[in-house]
Amino acid sequence: MSKEKKFLTCDGNQAAAHVSYMFSEVAAIYPITPSSTMAEYVDEWAAAGRKNIFGETVLVQEMQSEGGAAGAVHGSLQAGALTTTYTASQGLLLMIPNMYKIAGEMLPTVFHVSARTIASHALSIFGDHQDVMAVRQTGFAMLAEGSVQEVMDLSGVAHLATIKSRIPFVNFFDGFRTSHEIQKIETLEQEDLEPLLDRQALAEFRNRALTPDKPVARGMAENSDVFFQHREACNKHYEAVPDIVEDYMAKISAITGREYHLFNYYGAPDAERVIIVMGSATQSAQEAIDSLVAKGEKVGMVAVHLYRPFSAKHFLAAVPATAKRIAVLDRTKEPGANAEPLYLDVKECYYGKADAPVIVGGRYGLASKDTTPAMIIGVFENLALPEPKDHFTVGIVDDVTFTSLPLKEEVALGDPSTYEAKFFGLGADGTVGANKNSVKIIGENTDKYCQAYFAYDSKKSGGFTCSHLRFGDRPIRSTYLVNTPNFVACHVQAYLHMYDVTRGLRDNGTFLLNTIWEGDELAKNLPNKVKRYFAQHNISVYYINATKIAQEIGLGNRTNTILQSAFFRITEVIPVELAVEQMKKFIVKSYGKKGQDVVDKNFAAVDRGGEYKQLAVDPAWAQLPDDEAKSNNAPEFVNKLVFPINAQDGDLLKVSDFEAIPDGTWQQGTAAYEKRGVAAFVPEWFEENCIQCNKCAYVCPHAAIRPFVLDADEMAKAPMSQDRTLPAIGKTFTGMRFIQSVDVLDCLGCGNCVDVCPGKKGVKALQMKPLETQLDKQPEWDFCVKEVASKQHLVDIQQNVKNSQFATPLFEFSGACSGCGETPYVKLISQLFGDHEMVANATGCSSIYSGSVPSTPYTTNAAGHGPAWGNSLFEDFAEFGLGMTIATEKMHQRIHDLMKAALGCGQCSDEIKALAQQWLDNCHSAAVTREVADKLVPLCEACGCDICKAILEHKGFLVARSQWIITGDGAAYDIGFGGLDHVLASGKNVNVLVVDTEVYSNTGGQASKATPVGAIAKFAASGKRIRKKDLGLIASTYGYVYVAQIAMGADQAQTLKAIREAEAYDGPSIVIAYSPCINHGLKSGMGKSQQEEAKAVECGYWHLWRYNPALEEEGKNPFSLDSKEPQWDKFEDFLMGEVRYATVKKQYPEEAAELFAAAKANAQWRYNNYRRLAQQQWGVDPEVGIVEDMNNK
Repeated sequence: MSKEKKFLTCDGNQAAAHVSYMFSEVAAIYPITPSSTMAEYVDEWAAAGRKNIFGETVLVQEMQSEGGAAGAVHGSLQAGALTTTYTASQGLLLMIPNMYKIAGEMLPTVFHVSARTIASHALSIFGDHQDVMAVRQTGFAMLAEGSVQEVMDLSGVAHLATIKSRIPFVNFFDGFRTSHEIQKIETLEQEDLEPLLDRQALAEFRNRALTPDKPVARGMAENSDVFFQHREACNKHYEAVPDIVEDYMAKISAITGREYHLFNYYGAPDAERVIIVMGSATQSAQEAIDSLVAKGEKVGMVAVHLYRPFSAKHFLAAVPATAKRIAVLDRTKEPGANAEPLYLDVKECYYGKADAPVIVGGRYGLASKDTTPAMIIGVFENLALPEPKDHFTVGIVDDVTFTSLPLKEEVALGDPSTYEAKFFGLGADGTVGANKNSVKIIGENTDKYCQAYFAYDSKKSGGFTCSHLRFGDRPIRSTYLVNTPNFVACHVQAYLHMYDVTRGLRDNGTFLLNTIWEGDELAKNLPNKVKRYFAQHNISVYYINATKIAQEIGLGNRTNTILQSAFFRITEVIPVELAVEQMKKFIVKSYGKKGQDVVDKNFAAVDRGGEYKQLAVDPAWAQLPDDEAKSNNAPEFVNKLVFPINAQDGDLLKVSDFEAIPDGTWQQGTAAYEKRGVAAFVPEWFEENCIQCNKCAYVCPHAAIRPFVLDADEMAKAPMSQDRTLPAIGKTFTGMRFIQSVDVLDCLGCGNCVDVCPGKKGVKALQMKPLETQLDKQPEWDFCVKEVASKQHLVDIQQNVKNSQFATPLFEFSGACSGCGETPYVKLISQLFGDHEMVANATGCSSIYSGSVPSTPYTTNAAGHGPAWGNSLFEDFAEFGLGMTIATEKMHQRIHDLMKAALGCGQCSDEIKALAQQWLDNCHSAAVTREVADKLVPLCEACGCDICKAILEHKGFLVARSQWIITGDGAAYDIGFGGLDHVLASGKNVNVLVVDTEVYSNTGGQASKATPVGAIAKFAASGKRIRKKDLGLIASTYGYVYVAQIAMGADQAQTLKAIREAEAYDGPSIVIAYSPCINHGLKSGMGKSQQEEAKAVECGYWHLWRYNPALEEEGKNPFSLDSKEPQWDKFEDFLMGEVRYATVKKQYPEEAAELFAAAKANAQWRYNNYRRLAQQQWGVDPEVGIVEDMNNK
């Protein structure tokens, strides 16, 4: 008898966490996308006091890496506690050594995995089975789910079966497609699962735990005489697993009314064509099968649940005896293998059997590539061919090796009752959050089923988002993007020209636009393609100026609540009164921690969501021609790859489009071609108030405001009048004109430039203005960038802040958040050293905004020189950078030897020899070696001797290089600290920039060892209890490492000086840069991120100092404290200006006072320590001298 249904609207990660919490006593965790939220839920529930099956909260321990988490799991299991972890991708691979140990020692545990792509030619955070297939050999049992409901139902099977069988489990489901898909599902509660727990098996596990009371040894070393036999002793335990799992599945089926087996069959009972698939594609396959069976076709599917141990007996029993042809679909790629793993397993089951069906296999869905019913139908059609294609690919066009099956036109095969909606938004505008709430409102207040999935580009806040929502009367199986929506909302008017926002919108559908235009002006500005679609498909069009409303309310760019309200009012998917009531309920839940003011503003936004209007669609629009195509001067690479991907048409690209770059190489400078124009407000420059300090350009996170100096010829050709410029200040600029130009189409509108502008006589030279009022200034920028030569050679760009900004940024228009605290440092380094810079970038925020296809913000100067950038992994960033350094060192030595040989060569000219000597005398100078290289190469080409030929073979190594290793605090303080320590200890001439946000920014704001005491972060739900690690001071103990701690907003000159000194120091250097982050929740907004840095230093939260070993050689104190005596009375005010601290006070008021006092005391302790170091007498300590004399006797 089925239990009474209780529903929950949640995603796959929450479903897995919900069940795993019940069975876990300890969770050892480390963040990685897309699994992090499982651990976050467990941490939050533990902080809130939720009890597990044993009547206790789960003890949550964050570790420094996934390898560390696996080690902690191993130790905890050996000590007798049921322990769980959550991971994916590279993180799972780091656990492999411990997985062998855990399985070998037969310890019951469940690793919950949101299965994800493994980085190869490129990194991808999205889902497939590459990671789980890489651990299939470890001895873990492997259980797969294909939907959020299955995750809820079967995660408990993994926990129950591991305890009973003693075999550890990987419980996995598709990353993003299942982990982040929100569904309305039936829940299982503790009272459902607790009776199924084998208490005897649990007692035996406890009894086997290591204890001094009954001491035994585990983890022994064995020799060749016994290892083999001993290893085979576990076989019977693995043989028992399938029946144990099947038994628990039967029990779950009895509870839920949903039937589960190791292998579930779906389709015609007499199917002749059958596919074998695992994961979320099983759901879309069901829709395809229903459609084909309704047409009389004999097709079906076997969905794989228990992948390891793979039970041939159960598998063969699941496949209909009528099956004549089988296609096995693998969501992974194993280059060089005969086939992918599931395919090989299935073929092995039929090996040697009489009348075995024809079996073919193929790959699909890598990196969450959409897998639709049309694609599944294509697989069945392939099986119907006289000779089905084997080793095929699904959903792409492979016009190189011709593996792909023909693409079919998409068809809507979901339940007819399902209502589909798409919402195009801008990262951090709140669209995604509002839609998550909308789904929950509908799910929790109606009988409808619902589904939500969110697609993103690789940018941080400010990037493209698309929310895909479905509502219906039956469970929704459409595990693919919404392709045929009933409703489309476009929350960014610039998207009308960037993306095909009306694609697939059904006849008589509805379109809502957030726009600044009204009526006739709106009609005039709509692209012809959009207007034509509206008329041809009878679309009802609504518009609202949510941007203006948000500004009036005081919500900045957060238009989400206004537009959510408009959606409910226009569509009436639920009664408007109920929608308003529930929206306000969710506002309190979502924003209550941020204060009543934020709640009230969002309440106002709900009420004003009805201020939309309807646009009359002119029937004549149906005959409009296409808009005139805009010509561009973009290179072929950009036109062929970058533009289609940016237009969200990357799925249409073919394999041949990448044939020339199979290793993942991407051209630099592609970000400059985006010109998205997504900022609501951008700065306007008022020349009469400008003092030409260039501070605005210095702090700009996106290099979207820059000073240009024009000579007379350039000024004569300029589109702006001379009145728009100023006489350039400086002797070297005599007779030239100055302009501070704004790239309004690449600006993200943070406003930091305005904030730092000193202006003249109290009046700022910059003001934020609506984007549309500044579009006429874009030609000024375009002219300056293309036609005005850099004047950086006329000044010493390293001398001061002003001069530094005359250097062309070789890092521009990145995908970082608006107001990002990190990128101004990265940009400055590119200005100072970019033309000879090598970058080894740790995975994290800085790698994503620096190198996500198709945008590359690193670019080149007029000579084609610029930073060479590479990313390896999260954990090995320092070693990766050291590898670059030692390779450069080796090649540099070879050039050195060749130059010496040239001096004695009888065929080399005197000019070549003079240049060779000049290179030898200045081999570490980038400027001199560049000058020598430019002159030497043509001379060597003309000479043609063996030595000159060798020099030409190595001409790419002639110029001295500046090696930078860029990382965030998660990598530097935690997972990569061991490698970083070794690299600094090596003494090699490398520079490390740590952009310290004090959290794992890229994975969503989890705590790291850089997180200060008292801060709330994910994995520290009630405030961190351990003080921040002093990475800089640790590094300084080597005595030969240059160390600096900086904050640009607090002291621009000190930042420049520290970076300059770090590069100049002949040895390892590390610069730790305070970087406000969107995860901090700045109450003043990210437009004040520079000011936040200043406040942090002013109150003593952050300190500025430098440790320069070169000074010690001069007999001087190498430590200098650069920040002033803090104003400690401002410390708590600073904390309360950030949500990560203010929330502690709101949620845990009694503990907050203690934590904040500890945070202040820790800051004072650190400051006093720095002050002592700065004040110490430097020179030979007489006592040390006496000891040394005694030792020498």
